[in-house]
Amino acid sequence: MHAQNKAYHFDRNGIEREVLENYLDRSITFSCVLAPGKESKEVCADDIRMIKNIGTKLVGRAIFRWENERILNNPEFWTKAQSIIEELHAYDPDIIFQGCLFEAISEDVNTIPIPEWVFRSYGMKPEKRNFSYKDMLSKEGKYVDHWHKGGSVPDISRIETQLWFHFLACSYINIGCEAFHLGQIELIGMHDPQREHWAKVIDHIRSYAAEHARRHWVLLDAHTPKGGMLKDGKSLIDFNSFPMRICAIPGEPKAGEAQRAELRVNHLDGIYGKSQGCVTPSGWNCESLPYLVEIDNYGKEEPVNVADTTSYFPWGWDEISWYAKQPETYRNKWLQYAWDWIRQTDPNGHIEIPGLRGICCPNETQNIYRANTRSAACPLGYNQEETIKAIWSSTPPRLPE
Repeated sequence: MHAQNKAYHFDRNGIEREVLENYLDRSITFSCVLAPGKESKEVCADDIRMIKNIGTKLVGRAIFRWENERILNNPEFWTKAQSIIEELHAYDPDIIFQGCLFEAISEDVNTIPIPEWVFRSYGMKPEKRNFSYKDMLSKEGKYVDHWHKGGSVPDISRIETQLWFHFLACSYINIGCEAFHLGQIELIGMHDPQREHWAKVIDHIRSYAAEHARRHWVLLDAHTPKGGMLKDGKSLIDFNSFPMRICAIPGEPKAGEAQRAELRVNHLDGIYGKSQGCVTPSGWNCESLPYLVEIDNYGKEEPVNVADTTSYFPWGWDEISWYAKQPETYRNKWLQYAWDWIRQTDPNGHIEIPGLRGICCPNETQNIYRANTRSAACPLGYNQEETIKAIWSSTPPRLPE
């Protein structure tokens, strides 16, 4: 096998550290690129063009549901996603698409029939019924209606939640996904302090993947505020993930100037230098598990456009909205700065580049940040595409010895 191909090879026996980190170094958030909403066909095609152009290897958050689950009953949701995966795999079979199992469900889950194979996977007799929203909720009422009335955090200790996550993961595997982000595991694991239930869910997903996934292995990660998802010294996931935790730099920028910000070790609950050591699912030991940080989205906090170094909201906005608000030259400069900073500060850390993500700041881009080069096909692009390509091109993948 050619050395370049070896650098992205994994199989049912797991993934080597060097290969994992090669993927992390070519990762980009492309929210729901496999399930586009109201975007025109031209814009969706341009997203695919960009994924090819920059040399993407891990397409993060490529498909998921944050509530609005009833769309899963639409066959086109699945066939469209699979066709995009097949097109990109024809271009580069090493590309990984990541699905998400998030900490949000709505009453829409009541509309989704439970396939017989989901019951059988858990050794249960098949029933002819739909998923039950109420049976996924904490019996103690914890995080019920957490997001809004009828929108809650599912409780992993409930068997219905386990069936739901298994259904989602396996359905995504069936269309070609090879990675899963498990969301805020501490919220979902509110009644699972020893990770017994999480371990069961993950074992079931890995068992299905061993038989049905493209390369018989799936990469799992999650937001890990405690620096890992460990059980008895072993990590249940292949790598950790966390928001970037960007810190505002106080000042009063003039009109058109950037609202400056930086990265800091020990800022709030940032993960830098805190990713725990473990035995990985692939069997190798590490003193610090490789991890990704991403420019996250989660809303705004008043007052906006004010630098608060004690807040999770740099300049009052979530991270991606702050980033999108900045002048183009500063966005490009800051992305290179962040890439260099983490490599110098903690070699276990990697950046998931922002490619496509929702934003909440006032804008004329349909509340979406797209890194694409602005063009007739993508008139609302933010023009970071060539910067991303240059950063990745100057950082060659690690080739195994």
